[in-house]
Amino acid sequence: MSVLEIESVDPYDDPAVDAWHGVYAAAERFEREEVATPWQLEEMRVMLQAAGSRVAFAAWVGRVGGDVVATGFLRMPLQDNVDRAEVAVHVRPEHRRRGLGRYLAERLEMEASARGRSTLYAEVGWDVEGGSDGAARPSAEFARAMGYDLALSDVQRELDLPVGDDVLRALADEAAIQHEGYELRSFAGAVPDDLVEGWTVLLGALSTEAPTGDLDLEPEAISVEAHREAEDVVRRQGRSKYNTVAVDLRGAVVAYTDLATTIHEPGRAYQWGTLVRRADRGHRLGLAVKVANLRLLQQERPDIERVITWNAESNSHMVEVNERLGFRAVGRMGEFQKRLRSTVG
Repeated sequence: MSVLEIESVDPYDDPAVDAWHGVYAAAERFEREEVATPWQLEEMRVMLQAAGSRVAFAAWVGRVGGDVVATGFLRMPLQDNVDRAEVAVHVRPEHRRRGLGRYLAERLEMEASARGRSTLYAEVGWDVEGGSDGAARPSAEFARAMGYDLALSDVQRELDLPVGDDVLRALADEAAIQHEGYELRSFAGAVPDDLVEGWTVLLGALSTEAPTGDLDLEPEAISVEAHREAEDVVRRQGRSKYNTVAVDLRGAVVAYTDLATTIHEPGRAYQWGTLVRRADRGHRLGLAVKVANLRLLQQERPDIERVITWNAESNSHMVEVNERLGFRAVGRMGEFQKRLRSTVG
């Protein structure tokens, strides 16, 4: 292995962040250019600088001969799941197969452990033909070689826009028959004050109410203040949000969905979360909010040409909703997990 010199990244050192992002983006796009979805440079810069109350970030670069050839990243929750850390390791494609990724991954494990983290989580992508487990795909095999187990298999899907008004109308009418007594509210931007408390409850439940496979997770603790912090980060990243909720007769938020666009990727939108409160399922509210939100997006942003989403392969209900809207499978993602050995005793 070439000598890899590892150093932390100062998020306010623009050249350092530029170099870090360059390797990250090149690795994410390698052999997946058409379906790759790396966060853009300015989005990552803002994220690394964000000193919010809910999550901490840290980044590293690995140099060979002075050149940045590998990058590492940790994302660490601060108010829930405090034993966990999300880990990402990227190596510039032409420098793979030299042991650099393993060396950096081992360093990140040490950094995470020093911060009190005992369970590591990583997301890796591969082509759709790679199947549920990504067997023989370099990204998945590297995770396994580092001791990570596949905990949840996801499918990446895309939807070409616009979806015809007749299709959306038919789906909305079908859903409306079953959700009498609920009101749909759509809005762009920040969540209105009268909805934000209910929104945060659903948002916090998403991590455990959605299929989790073998992931060790607890519900997220999201206060209204923390949510407003996150909205400010989204704004500074150049992202815009489009949202729809369902409220019951008492005005409680019982379902939500949100889409995000970014000035850094013209023509693209990303589906973020969708969740229906457990007690209110069976009324086609998931379909209803997604159709209403797609209508909002197409009305407000006719420049958007496609929507990108991920679903757990086991989430048959949401997969069915997305396929009825016209989403098609374009890639795969595995959510991997590793439990670090205790050094106590």
